[in-house]
This record gives sequence, structure tokens and C-alpha cells, in this order.
Amino acid sequence: MAQATPNNNPRLIAFYLSQFHPTPENDRWWGKGFTEWTNVTKATPQFEGHLQPHLPTDFGFYDLRVRATRHDQITTAKQYGIDGFCYHYYWFSGQRILNAPLDDMLSDPDSDMPFCLCWANENWTRRWDAAEHEVLIAQQYLPDDDINFIKSLVPFFNDARYIRVDGKPLLIVYRPQHLPDACQTLNNWRHYCRAAGMGEIHLCAALTHGNQNYKAYGFDSGVEFPPHNLGPSNINDHISFHSAFKGNVFQYATVAQHYLDRTDGPDSGDVFKTVFPSWDNTARTKERALIVINGTPDNYEFWLASVIDRAQQKQGDQLVFINAWNEWAEGCHLEPDRTFANGFLQATLDAKNGERRYSHFPATGLPSTKARVFRDEAAALFRYHRSVAFSALKEAIKRRRRLHKALFPFVIFLRCLRARLSRYSEKT
Repeated sequence: MAQATPNNNPRLIAFYLSQFHPTPENDRWWGKGFTEWTNVTKATPQFEGHLQPHLPTDFGFYDLRVRATRHDQITTAKQYGIDGFCYHYYWFSGQRILNAPLDDMLSDPDSDMPFCLCWANENWTRRWDAAEHEVLIAQQYLPDDDINFIKSLVPFFNDARYIRVDGKPLLIVYRPQHLPDACQTLNNWRHYCRAAGMGEIHLCAALTHGNQNYKAYGFDSGVEFPPHNLGPSNINDHISFHSAFKGNVFQYATVAQHYLDRTDGPDSGDVFKTVFPSWDNTARTKERALIVINGTPDNYEFWLASVIDRAQQKQGDQLVFINAWNEWAEGCHLEPDRTFANGFLQATLDAKNGERRYSHFPATGLPSTKARVFRDEAAALFRYHRSVAFSALKEAIKRRRRLHKALFPFVIFLRCLRARLSRYSEKT
């Protein structure tokens, strides 16, 4: 059983995404070989100083089917103070997806990291927003789903590594408001677990998509899920965007302070706080992105340290969640990247160990603005359309085999000539 950390420190639990391996569903929906990295590497800056794309360093562009990768992640996470992972669990009326890394972890005793599950009970859509825009796979909530779902969790609940709150297996539901009859569903789950000899379970509602009342759905607790239920106004008017932007830009300090100031009513003791290192889902949503600037290790350290200090004042088994270990397409990851290296990991450890270097959020500046020159923008526009036209011409030639075969020697000659000229230029 996963025990609370000493000295009244809350356990730090990082949400964990398993979409870093090919699946038949993603091959069908997005093209063969698609993984989360496909979106990550395509991200482009929306304004001067915008930190995109987010690219990994220590673990590289990993494939979670490789057990050694997950072992390395666990070793690093524990080294820097993470006490467990919360895996997103994708279950659709008996169909599971993105389950290979999770199932392999369960069967692997060397994956010695405490864990729990969060049921991602929302539709998968082509726009990555769970709205009704071209649904790829839907949650149906069939009559037998309550029992079949909880049955699927028994092997996880019975695992010695599974995270418990006050001795009870912890299960988070991402969209409790989507359950047709949440109270009845939770009663069915509790009754089944008792009858199966597992005893009581701790059910936690994610405070997402406007839901801020876990008790209304019959849950034992709630967990914040920033940037959901965001309150502050955006700062779009202070940003000079490269092109038309339809999303929202926020200051990290303003967002974090909003969550620090939330008391969540008289039952705040039953709401687990969550922080994020940074947030920027440009990789998924492009010009519709939600971008939080100044997501730096120092700002994150202050937010996490503040939350830990408050959790230590509460009674009972306390958890603090971090969103997330590896949400790379949402610009939200503790794993090392090319901008901050292992800065977010070190900030996690420092906050957990009681380092308190700041009395406020240290980074609050705005991106530097660059004067927009018509000549430069016109030249960039010309280069873009020239590239598009050239690509279209190449594709057209490839479709005409005889023409392609006739021109191929000429193309090879031009490439060799360009290489020679380049070498000559370097020498002179």
C-alpha cells in the first residue's frame, strides 16, 4: 500500500499521458504511425518570444511500448520527488485504447512507482476539445457499463502499488457531469467493490468544464484541474501576434494566484489542489490555443511550494496533483526539454524539500514586441507561397511517371552542383 510521505508532506502525484505509441485507432483517425509527438513537432510560435515547439531532451521522442523508457521515467520522477503517477484510463463501453503501456506497467514488478487512475470519460473528437465536432469515439453509457467498468479496474485496485486515500483505492472521474445518473453509478461501483471483498473506494470528481461541486454527484472529494474553470481575463491586447489568433493568452502568475485564492467553499478540505509547470496547447489547437506565458521553473516552484504549505496545514491524507508529467502537446510537462532542461524537476524537488526562495511569482513580464515591417512580411509571404507552389509542382511531376523519369537526371545534376557550390563557398 502506498503510504503518505513523512513530516506531514502531501504526496505529489503527476498526471501521466500514455499516447506516445502507435495504435490502430490513431492510425485510422490521423494516419499510420501517429503519436502525440506528431502534433508536438508541428507547433509554431504565435508571437515573438513564444516558446514553441516544446522538444524533449533526456528521454527523446520515446515510444511507451519500450519498457526501459518507462523505467527511466520512474527513476527520474522518484529522484525529483514525485510520489506517484495518475494514468488517464480510456474505456468506452468495454473498448480500451492507449492501454498497452498501462497494462505492461501492471504486469511489470520493476515498474515500482505508485499509481492511480483517472477515467477520461469524454468523447474523442477531431478537434481535441471533447465537443461534438466529428466524434471519433463516443462514451455511450450503456446499461451494463457501470458494472463492466468497475470490473475492469479490479486488477489495478488489487495491486500493491495502487494509491489509496485513507486506505481506500483512489479513482478520479474526469467528467462526472457526463454520467447519466452519477449518484446511482457511484452506488453501483461501491456495492460491487464491497461484494467483491475490496471494501470501500475513494471516488474523486475532477473539477472540469464548469463543474465545481463534487458533492452534488456523490463523490468523496474533488480535484482541481487547471486551467479548467479559469477566471482571469486574457492579455491578448498586450500581444503582437504573427497572424490571426482566436485563442487566449494569460499570465502564469495571474492564473496560479487565481487557484491559490480559491477556497472551494466549506468543503475545501476535500478538494485536492493541482498545479501545472506550464501550459500551451498550440501543438493541438494552433490559433485556437490557450497559452500561459511565463511558465518558468521559478514561477512553478512558487506555486507548488505555496500549495504544499497549505496542504500541510490540513488534516487527513493529503495529495497534491501536478498536471502533468508528459502532456507535451499541451506544453505541460515535468520531463526535461530544450528550453529549461530539468528545471521543472529540480523545482519540484526544491518545493517538496522546503526551499522557499520566493515570496511572489518572479516572472511576470510580457513578450518583447518586434516592429512589423511591410517589406519583411511581404517577403515572408512570397517565400511561403513559393514553397507551396514548388511542392505542388513536384507532386504533379511525380504523378506523371515518364516526365518524372526524364527530369530525374537533371534534378540530380542540380543537387550535385548546389553541393559543390556550397563547399566552394565554405572554403572561400
